[in-house]
Amino acid sequence: MKEEIKQLEALEKKIQSTWALLNIDTLIAEQHALEYEMQDADFWKDADNAKKVSKRRDDIAKEVGTWSKMKKEVEELIGLAKDLSKQPDQELIAESRQQIADLEKQFQDLEFYLLFSGKHDQKNAIVAFHAGSGGTEAQDWAEMLRRMIFRYAEKKGWTVTVLDESKGAEAGIKSCVARIEGRYAYGHLKSEHGTHRLVRISPFDAEQMRHTSFALIEVIPELDTTDEITLDPKDLRIDTFMSGGKGGQSVNTTYSAVRIVHIPTGITVQCQNERSQMQNKDVAMRVLQSKLEKLQEEKEEEERLKIRGEYKSAEWGNQIRSYVIHPYKLVKDVRTKFETADPDAILNGELDPFVEAFLRWQKVESRK
Repeated sequence: MKEEIKQLEALEKKIQSTWALLNIDTLIAEQHALEYEMQDADFWKDADNAKKVSKRRDDIAKEVGTWSKMKKEVEELIGLAKDLSKQPDQELIAESRQQIADLEKQFQDLEFYLLFSGKHDQKNAIVAFHAGSGGTEAQDWAEMLRRMIFRYAEKKGWTVTVLDESKGAEAGIKSCVARIEGRYAYGHLKSEHGTHRLVRISPFDAEQMRHTSFALIEVIPELDTTDEITLDPKDLRIDTFMSGGKGGQSVNTTYSAVRIVHIPTGITVQCQNERSQMQNKDVAMRVLQSKLEKLQEEKEEEERLKIRGEYKSAEWGNQIRSYVIHPYKLVKDVRTKFETADPDAILNGELDPFVEAFLRWQKVESRK
């Protein structure tokens, strides 16, 4: 068992190193602080804050629990391997070797989180879907992309809230804005930011002709209340209109929906799915602040790339990924060159291979 002991000790060192890089000890301290806060008698008086704190605690507890369990299992296996080296038991040796293989595979999967090194990677995400030109075809494609992202979020256990939606005349959506809440939601979903291209036989064409459709996905991190940027009220135009969202008859006959225009940049956001005008205004303001933060970061990145001499403007035509369903099956990411011949799985939310490929590509690009 000498070789197995060396293998386990090497794995233990990797876990210790990753534990430090992911600041697990800090997360444990935060978990305890949140649990202490949740024990307060007045904790549930502010329901929105209570939900946020509880979700944060659950996300941290899950991450801490996963790493703690693996660390403990490796320590126990090292002890077992040392005992087996003194008193061999072939059945136990075979079982321990399988456990070592399983733990190494588990570590490789979790090591993926080291790729999240961006400033906002741990935050929630605001995701917007926009149909390109092409009427029903593009609107149906935008809805397919929304389903893909929502299914991915569902598989991750994240919470999805639709903030605003404009349905297509015949099918699909013209646009949709959603908040996706979960630890590392933005870190995962930032790979989807950009124009997506679809080639298929149109289900809306009686002649069964092949069509190419485009839709845009925007992904921005949701700002925390502690890092919101300051807005001058003079720079804002706030309009109200009748909501078509949830809440029943009383909501749909009052001016509860809110649209905010940031005059200097022309950025417009709106929210109509909350139950009151105040709630819709708060959500819209948070989305606007997140968009402005993202815009500032993009300008800084643009300047950096101009200095490097490889800047390309982020225009509608600069697609990030192609999905071909006819005459052959292929999904290919333009940036990373990663591809798969199973578009059905991708459109059903199996996005992890593309997410990981993007994060690895981004890490290489940042070093240039």
